[in-house]
Amino acid sequence: MSDVSPVLTVAADGDVRIVTLNRPEHLNGVSEVLHRRLSEVWRELAEDPGARSVVLTGAGRAFSAGGDFDHLLRHHDDPALRERSIRLDRIIQTEMIRFPLPLIAAVNGPAVGLGCSLALGCDLVLMAEDAYLADPHVSVGLVAGDGGVTLWPLLTSLLRVKEYLFTGDRIPAATAVELGLANRRCPAGDLMSEALKLAHRLAAQPAEALRATKAALAAVVEQMSRGGMEAALLAERSTMTSPDHIRIVNELASRTRRRTAASEED
Repeated sequence: MSDVSPVLTVAADGDVRIVTLNRPEHLNGVSEVLHRRLSEVWRELAEDPGARSVVLTGAGRAFSAGGDFDHLLRHHDDPALRERSIRLDRIIQTEMIRFPLPLIAAVNGPAVGLGCSLALGCDLVLMAEDAYLADPHVSVGLVAGDGGVTLWPLLTSLLRVKEYLFTGDRIPAATAVELGLANRRCPAGDLMSEALKLAHRLAAQPAEALRATKAALAAVVEQMSRGGMEAALLAERSTMTSPDHIRIVNELASRTRRRTAASEED
């Protein structure tokens, strides 16, 4: 099996599927097309009769730097896009929670915003030693609706959740393991081999027992997170047009354009 979508690829390693976020020139920032593909791929993989486990990673030097600035800017004046994005966020979170196969994140670099939520939405999280997690939604004037509110309180102390969601600070791999936001860290050069080794080990487990165990755990996650997810998604939609968010994203986008122009001149 091989899917060569321009923004997301799915490749086979025996009965393991490797899903790669594939916008390396944009640090795998989530565009509108990638956002839609992320809402579709989990159901496609669940229906793949040859798949027994899945690894999620990013192409290039980042796992995912979060939302693409051009995509974020379009939300300010497009109410239909805002509604669509919130609907896709809901689908992505729900589909990842209910996904029947074991899902391993191989965090090869920065996992920021939605990228962080994608990593923490997996069943197991392996991080390169130089990778980090961060959810700066609040720092850019948004509510962390695409996973931060839903997932983080299930994984670590509420005090630490508030610290990192309120500040947007980076969480290095070693700290992520200590906090329970990642299972282990390993040298960057060994990350994919370690992730694949674990994925093949899980693929060899008795399938019915593994799937039923995951389904039972998913029921617990859904019961505990449903109210928080909906409240956060609705609040995020509201903050997409807040003055703070519009100002900050425009400033960040302008800064990025100036850096790009300067590097092209060099």
